Amino acid sequence: MSYNDLSPDEKRVIENKGTERAFSGKYYLNKEAGVYLCRRCDAPLFRSEDKFESGTGWPSFDDAIPGAVREVPDADGRRTEILCSNCGAHLGHAFYGESMTEKNVRHCVNSVSLDFSPRATAPRLEEKAVFAGGCFWGVEHRLSELKGVRSVTSGYTGGRSENPSYREVCSGDTGHAEAVEVVFNPAEVSYETLAKLFFEIHDPTELNRQGPDRGTQYRSAVFYRNDEQRSVAEHLIAELKAKGYPVVTTVEKAGRFWPAEEYHQDYYEKTGHEPYCHIYTKRF
Repeated sequence: MSYNDLSPDEKRVIENKGTERAFSGKYYLNKEAGVYLCRRCDAPLFRSEDKFESGTGWPSFDDAIPGAVREVPDADGRRTEILCSNCGAHLGHAFYGESMTEKNVRHCVNSVSLDFSPRATAPRLEEKAVFAGGCFWGVEHRLSELKGVRSVTSGYTGGRSENPSYREVCSGDTGHAEAVEVVFNPAEVSYETLAKLFFEIHDPTELNRQGPDRGTQYRSAVFYRNDEQRSVAEHLIAELKAKGYPVVTTVEKAGRFWPAEEYHQDYYEKTGHEPYCHIYTKRF
């Protein structure tokens, strides 16, 4: 991969994980419409409509272009570092729970990590969906086979604790469900198609279980990210109930999604096994 040439100050931040001085960045107060790009590789990262004035001294965004930004634990052991998913450039940090916007997240980004294109519009090529339907291994495996799906990540959501481990979620004390986060291209596959498949690869009539797996962490749930997703999920549930299925799937507003440990990702691809309780059953 070829990268743009960087100045010494840009290298200090982007490659050596430094921080620019507060209120000094050229994009801190920028209000033009456009797209913010990675300074090192030109990958689209943030849309101007997701930028807000946080008063912190750095450009702040309450959302990123789906799949563009990766979160990792910071070396200081306290914060969450954000990187360009394409090239790994250091961007800044993500902060949750500050209640600055409805999305309750602040991507705090160094201006020197960014370029800005006022003429570009970020193409609506990717969106996210979050589903829970028993063990995430099988849900991940089945949904990843659908054309138009870019990635599926196993993880935890819907609970109270932050950065939960698999062991903690299995205890049933966190309130989290085993879930998957799907990044998909809506031009190739609709959210409704994804949701229909979700309802056909697990049993939405089983309460707090799927097959041999029992507990609230195995509950059936759709975590909607916008009103359109909520409407689709509620419509499909009503359709299933009209067909006689006593659906127990909950429809919940999406909160933070915590990726599971690496050994849980692509589990069936790694092992060569097939899902034991996510057998396709046509319901629509």
